[in-house]
Amino acid sequence: MTASPDPRDAYASDALLRPVRPLNAFEDTVERLLQTIRLGVLHPGESLPPERELATRLGVSRDTVREAIKSLADAGYLVSRRGRYGGTFLADALPAPSADEVRFTRADIDDALRLREILEVGAARMAAGRTLTASEREALCQRLADVRGADPQDYRRLDSRLHLAIAEASGAPSLVPLVAQNRMRLNELLDCIPLLARNIAHSDEQHETIVTAILAGDADSAAQTMTAHVWASAALLHGFLD
Repeated sequence: MTASPDPRDAYASDALLRPVRPLNAFEDTVERLLQTIRLGVLHPGESLPPERELATRLGVSRDTVREAIKSLADAGYLVSRRGRYGGTFLADALPAPSADEVRFTRADIDDALRLREILEVGAARMAAGRTLTASEREALCQRLADVRGADPQDYRRLDSRLHLAIAEASGAPSLVPLVAQNRMRLNELLDCIPLLARNIAHSDEQHETIVTAILAGDADSAAQTMTAHVWASAALLHGFLD
């Protein structure tokens, strides 16, 4: 007697490949795809659903799906093949976790990110609620320009400097060392995952929105965008490291 197909993989796929949050469409798409890979819903050599289907199921554009697939192919998780039997397939051998990677649990990641949200969303809101000095405004603009033009190998350092400048602009000096300590912890996590070009472009857009809102005194926009910015990083960290 032939066994019936096990429906569990289909159920798991439906649960994981669900609509993402629009503010972090790329990062959440990468996280969803990585979840299907790392949880074994997709098997080595198995093909992903077509781009059009993924875009519909995730509620994102085909361009976003294509960028996420390319990023995961560059990172060694997926393989794209052309021709009659072409498509996107799970790599036969997935990238091995680094020695650093195994030190971090989901609880470690969540703790660092929740503290980051408390500190940095509050810093952005407070900075936008102040009348900044000319030097504070100039520092924010300069740090924004620095990170926007950063080389990949220097991105984490300049990104951290921008976030520290926002903490400094909050007007609460004791906040700065707390943000610095949290950023060191966060960077340890981020150093364990690939630097994705599309995520960097998205981060640059969010940085611009945050700084513009702070300079305009728009506390709600600054806080809302910083929240989205924090959880864009969370999506990638959970996707790669969980």
